[in-house]
Amino acid sequence: MDVVSDAISAVRTGRPSSNRLRVGGSWCTRLAPYEGAGFHVVLAGACWLVPETGGEPVTLGAGDVVLLPHGAGHVLADSPGDVARAVPFEEMRRPDGGGDGREVELLCGKYRLDRSRTHPLMAELPEVVHLPNRVGHHPELRSAVDLLANELDERRPGACLALPSLLDLLLIYMVRAWMSEAETGSWPSVLNDPVTTAALRALHSDPAAPWTNDRLAAAAGVSRATLTRRFTTLVGRAPMAYLTWWRLTLAATRLRDTDDSLTTVAREAGYGSPYALSHAFSREFGVTPGKYRVGAGSS
Repeated sequence: MDVVSDAISAVRTGRPSSNRLRVGGSWCTRLAPYEGAGFHVVLAGACWLVPETGGEPVTLGAGDVVLLPHGAGHVLADSPGDVARAVPFEEMRRPDGGGDGREVELLCGKYRLDRSRTHPLMAELPEVVHLPNRVGHHPELRSAVDLLANELDERRPGACLALPSLLDLLLIYMVRAWMSEAETGSWPSVLNDPVTTAALRALHSDPAAPWTNDRLAAAAGVSRATLTRRFTTLVGRAPMAYLTWWRLTLAATRLRDTDDSLTTVAREAGYGSPYALSHAFSREFGVTPGKYRVGAGSS
């Protein structure tokens, strides 16, 4: 697994959900904050997105994609003016548009995320990631948008399986697109550094291996001092500290998503015994693996 895939997999739970919205005329709807990530794809027309966190209104055109990775509340409207008129999204029932030539069609949806063990790459995404439809930019994202538009008719054979799969692809492509254009955040720089990227790929490919700084430096093709300096500066943790955190994050994910025994979870995370895992897990997260599993199952 690569870092981006792992970062997404660690927080993704369940299946994404989506709704098709077709409106026209004067309209304004509010989407409440959500314990996950929200997204919108403009299939036709144009509208505005107004963040409730104080950010600037964003104009959205046909083919635009927007991700709200932290589930921030926001308003969608025909204009950015009086958002006090907004009605809850669940009450929007205007499937035939307004008939005035200003019809807008959107695909609005949500990803379920477990934020308790968020990878720093996902944590540093901005509140709103706007990816305009520009010729020649992010062709894989554009292809996903086109495929999504074609799969919205649930009467098509296989559409009920194709749609959630395409939505999962959409999330990957949105994160990729943000990383390629980001002007802030450390992780785009992290993954553009060949030494740090080589070390991260090695750790993520086999987190249970008996890694040491010397062995990891050899895998990255540099000296131990060079690896430690560059990795710590860019990632914000020393290599072995990052490895410990990632192993425990993987253990938490397996505890949440599987019925594997603690012995199996410990082995897969690189710990020699359930006791060793329990000790490290409790020190890092302040709760035993057993209590974490019970809490994750009831949430």
